[in-house]
Amino acid sequence: QALPAPRAAGPAPEAEVAVFVDTRPRYQDVLGFGGAVTDATAEVFARLKPAAQKSFLQAYFDPKQGLGYSVLRTTIHSSDFSSSSYTYVQDGDRSLASFSVAHDEQYRLPLLRLALSTAAAHGTRVKVFASPWSAPAWMKSNASMVGGGTLRQEDRAIWANYIVKFVKAYEKAGVPIWGLTVQNEPAATQTWESMIFTAEAETRFLGDHLGPALHKAGLQDKKVIVWDHNRDALPQRAAHILSDPKARPYIWGVGFHWYETWNGGQPLHRNVAAVHEAWPKVKLLMTEATVESFDPARLQSWANAERYGAQIIGDLNAGATGWVDWNMLLDAKGGPNHVGNFCFALIHASDDGELVFTPSYAYLGHFARYIRPGAVRIGATTSSSTLDTVAFRNADGKLAIVVMNKTDKAMRYSLS
Repeated sequence: QALPAPRAAGPAPEAEVAVFVDTRPRYQDVLGFGGAVTDATAEVFARLKPAAQKSFLQAYFDPKQGLGYSVLRTTIHSSDFSSSSYTYVQDGDRSLASFSVAHDEQYRLPLLRLALSTAAAHGTRVKVFASPWSAPAWMKSNASMVGGGTLRQEDRAIWANYIVKFVKAYEKAGVPIWGLTVQNEPAATQTWESMIFTAEAETRFLGDHLGPALHKAGLQDKKVIVWDHNRDALPQRAAHILSDPKARPYIWGVGFHWYETWNGGQPLHRNVAAVHEAWPKVKLLMTEATVESFDPARLQSWANAERYGAQIIGDLNAGATGWVDWNMLLDAKGGPNHVGNFCFALIHASDDGELVFTPSYAYLGHFARYIRPGAVRIGATTSSSTLDTVAFRNADGKLAIVVMNKTDKAMRYSLS
């Protein structure tokens, strides 16, 4: 709660707590805000009561009554937030003749189609991007989809063609794919689906295989996002891959997550700002965030929500073009998840099929509902360390100024 003090127009007295907005500077434009339609989200949605399903779609895609999401992320076959590991081909099928996304027709594709049509009914064209967690086991050095491992060099071209087939299959199924990330969390060895790409391996896979395969298939309009991992190593990975003359032409932007170890308790927004300063024409997109270690006693935690508010403001002020949350809906246990990696979502489903909204949902709404696609960030700062702020001018000319009070007490301030 931050209460603007009513007063006459004009400069703020220097002794007042103030938010200063300067409409003259023009920084990055906004792609949008959104979340992920995972297998878990789609499975839980299918178990909701019909009225709750309708409320879910309104909550996320109605720009006035809900969040007005304009970006969605989904996975290329399974992730940890699936009920089991699976792929789209039979084991060892190097011809990819058996490729089929029929598995996703049970839950995920129907929900994606509903999401797109609901958003379209409200005048929003949603951009869908997809991320792989792992290649099929038989393409990897450890012969497993879980536990890290690397893509075998002899299978790089096959994996690139697999991704191309995914894009075409989803588009044939009525879900246009706006973009792709090369690999989810390429530096993390996890107990779930994961695959390691060094900076050089990701660069060579994109420059020598995935980029050319997309162009050959007539999919050169797909936006390719690299890194898709934490802010800590963001500058190093970006510098390596963006400097490569073969990979650079295929890259739209650099994606990042919020799970890095904090330095002195503060997230590394400075790393986002450093990449934005070094590569101002390259888009920066926050591609995944969730509060981990699900605990039902913390379901209505305002601390979780404030973490969202602070990190969104920090990323936007550092140059991010958008902010994409993780699972849009999970069950009462923070799943389903086939390895027990249970997490929080903005909305959970109760065991009887009703929706449970969290404070984090409300916090994200302060951004997504008012800062619309095509908005441009303008200057905004505060005179007090207890207030955070960010400001945008929307395409319709209206200003959207978000102010967050980090204390537990109401605070009066002047808006100048």
